[in-house]
Amino acid sequence: MVVNESVYADYLAFLLSGNKAECTRMVQWLIEAKVSVKVLYLDLFQRSMYQIGKLWEENQVSVATEHMATAITEGLLQLVYPLLFAADHVGKSAIVACVPQEFHQIGAKMVADIFELNGWDGYFVGANTPTQELLKSIDEKKPDLVALSMSLQLSLKGMDEMLQGITHSFPLLDIIVGGQGFLWGGTEVVKNYPQTQYVESIDSLAQIIKTY
Repeated sequence: MVVNESVYADYLAFLLSGNKAECTRMVQWLIEAKVSVKVLYLDLFQRSMYQIGKLWEENQVSVATEHMATAITEGLLQLVYPLLFAADHVGKSAIVACVPQEFHQIGAKMVADIFELNGWDGYFVGANTPTQELLKSIDEKKPDLVALSMSLQLSLKGMDEMLQGITHSFPLLDIIVGGQGFLWGGTEVVKNYPQTQYVESIDSLAQIIKTY
């Protein structure tokens, strides 16, 4: 089952108006209708937040509206959590972090959830993660993969500095990067780091996970 345009339009309208109750009701209905986690994340959560981010960039909605929608969406992710941990664990792990000065964390949280859905341990270490703290987490958890999120292109410098730090300390560690910030460019930075790959979507992420 997919999320059709009518359902999406209603959900987006409720999200923009801050109607948490109706957003919750719609997500619960979709879960009961056996809509997959990936579809919910792609066709509802990611799509709506990208649209609201675009509206904010174009000054069509206020920062307060964007923050309200973010808070509602983060709450809705919790409704999906019982579905995430049914997969058999495969003995793999990933650390997911937002780069320095990046405070938008929904995308990164969803990435960690997709790892869990595929049987990995997905460790989300938070927004605005200092490079040194991330390096400590990598040393402690010894993950198979690190995923970095960048929602605003203003954070590209932080992304570059974090990639430098990881590749210097852990030169053989695979890294993936992604996020809405790359819609305006920046993938050329990734080419400077041989162990790093740009992932354009959750769909692409799921395919990469299957190769491990």
